[in-house]
Amino acid sequence: MPATSTPLADRWPLRALLDVRDDLLAAWDRPGYHDLRHLTEVLDRLDDLDAAGVSFDKVPVVLAAWFHDAVYDGGSGAEERSALLASSSLPDPPAAEVARLVRMTEHHQAFPDDLNAAALSDADLAILAADPQRYEEYARDVRIEYANVSDADFNAGRAVVLTDLLAGPSLFRTPQGRSLWEERARANVTAEIARLSGG
Repeated sequence: MPATSTPLADRWPLRALLDVRDDLLAAWDRPGYHDLRHLTEVLDRLDDLDAAGVSFDKVPVVLAAWFHDAVYDGGSGAEERSALLASSSLPDPPAAEVARLVRMTEHHQAFPDDLNAAALSDADLAILAADPQRYEEYARDVRIEYANVSDADFNAGRAVVLTDLLAGPSLFRTPQGRSLWEERARANVTAEIARLSGG
């Protein structure tokens, strides 16, 4: 998964609202998985999907990537609070569509014909198909975000989340996402579940 060399600030899809962009960069600058690296990787994966021929509305989808974990503090309702931030920070359009897409990332329930949601969901979940070293870093960083949770509770909860992801017919909603990432993602997630379960 090659990364772009474009500075993250230059990947903001609007010519205006640079103060909003700068506030988001500050919000994403935190420890754990949901950090500036995650934002960069989601934007990179959207570029991959675009190059592979997925059709989606680039401005609202890219904005939704910028906002989707802007509020992330381990508390409940982070996606809703991120969506409300998008609604209050952007003009409409595209605010309503951005907020809708951000809300979708809570459960990744994107219908295949909802190409905007499918593209964002696939880009967000593409970390599951990372190479072994990056996947290990991702899993470690997720654990950091739940440092206040005991190992037993974290392992059980994380295994449930991952098992639910595998329960569907596919992790990815677009044919291109499935072609690019499905096989490796399933292998990575299956291996992590085994580790969490002591297997």
